[in-house]
Amino acid sequence: MNLTIKPTLVGTATILRPFEAKDFPLIEQCLQDSEVLQLTGSEADIDRERLKTWYGTRHDQPDRLDLAVIDKATGTLIGEIVVNDYQSSDHSMNFRILIGEAGRNRGLGTEATRLLIHYLFRKTSLARLTLSVFDFNPRARHVYEKLGFQVTGVEKDDFEVDGRRVYSILMVLTRERYLEQ
Repeated sequence: MNLTIKPTLVGTATILRPFEAKDFPLIEQCLQDSEVLQLTGSEADIDRERLKTWYGTRHDQPDRLDLAVIDKATGTLIGEIVVNDYQSSDHSMNFRILIGEAGRNRGLGTEATRLLIHYLFRKTSLARLTLSVFDFNPRARHVYEKLGFQVTGVEKDDFEVDGRRVYSILMVLTRERYLEQ
């Protein structure tokens, strides 16, 4: 899967675009948000220089697509949306999104997800999108199901939160299912 072209996708409330140098402070803020850390299972300890290098090279990666999620009303970066980990066996990629505090509970993540799915299944040859969502994140699972993702399995005891083992719910959306909607 060749994703050398990094599109800018414009919706009603969001813009998805390649990362720019000016985005670093805002994506860093998103990545340190306590809810983002919990919902992604990430660590709060960030190496700033490594992070700058990472986001500075996203446009050079032909095997993945990392886009900034911009709140169209304010022009502010509120998160990121990514497809990566191409699997040639079933022509699939992994999907993930994170939305920081400034963008939550306004439907921006839903629109961003819809924009990227539309692009991938209408403008590329990708056949499937896969994802996993922690069982304690019903809001995200609801959005994914609303957009056509179906549960395909569960990884038990995938992660620990506050001493409790949690499950990851595995989901998939196929091109065929998307185009039927």
